[in-house]
Amino acid sequence: MGTQEIKARAISGFAGIGIVTLLVLAGLLNALSAGLVPGDMAKASCAVATGLCGITAVILLRGLLTLQPNESVVLTFLGKYSGTLSQDGFWLVNPFAARKRLTRRLVTQEIGPLKVNDAAGNPVEIGMVLTWRVAEAARAVFDVENYQAYVTAQGETALRSLASRHPYDEEEYRQALTLQQSGETLHQDGGVLSLRDGGDRLTATLAADLRERMELAGLVVKEARLSHLAYAPEIAATMLRKQAASAVIAARRTITSGAVSIVEQALNELEDRLGGVLDAERKAAMISNLLVVLVGDRDVTPVVNTGTLYS
Repeated sequence: MGTQEIKARAISGFAGIGIVTLLVLAGLLNALSAGLVPGDMAKASCAVATGLCGITAVILLRGLLTLQPNESVVLTFLGKYSGTLSQDGFWLVNPFAARKRLTRRLVTQEIGPLKVNDAAGNPVEIGMVLTWRVAEAARAVFDVENYQAYVTAQGETALRSLASRHPYDEEEYRQALTLQQSGETLHQDGGVLSLRDGGDRLTATLAADLRERMELAGLVVKEARLSHLAYAPEIAATMLRKQAASAVIAARRTITSGAVSIVEQALNELEDRLGGVLDAERKAAMISNLLVVLVGDRDVTPVVNTGTLYS
């Protein structure tokens, strides 16, 4: 469950100043009275009262503190948690209590970039920007050794976990995957959720994981977004060439598919107009010529054949 935060007992600092002022005046009056009253015992009593007033005033002054907006102070007395003061203003608290100040303001922290292997086994660099704040000061102080170091460690752990469960690129993952795909990595439609194209869905997954981790330390995660994503330098050039080759193959596939459709349509129209006079050999020659013209990446030089296809 963790430490439960309780409200610290405190009074207005201005009331404390008033009490200190009264103690100082009382001490002065006792000091003046010591010179007026007869007898050594009476003078000693006045001196003791003056000293007690002065010591009490000094102790109370130590209990005065000022809190800024979105700031908290955790108090402990004799090793026991005695409460958290979170309301801004001027306050008088237990002067013997130990104090630990914390800010409740939003903190924007950059984590990474880290080098991690993605779901396809490729080394990638990934980093994020995390926005968080302290929600329960007592848990941040007593339940973890150092809550700022805890944020960094848990942020790196969540980032590594996310990268290891998702591939950098969907196509790369499909090519590298030989075993059955896990249900955690798939959408409902069977597609792969990649780091490059995951967008808001990956952000939501990362933020939910971090909120669960940070809750143990009394921290609240406001936002977590990927700020850096790239292949590791040792494979970046290779992956770039591979992606370029994949793009060329995809473009060739599209061009070839379109050329086949054009050739088929041209042959059908010719047969309709010529009454089906084209035999198999003429069709093959026409298909070859048309595909060369349509699929080739350079301009072709036409050759006029004045002979015949037959010997």
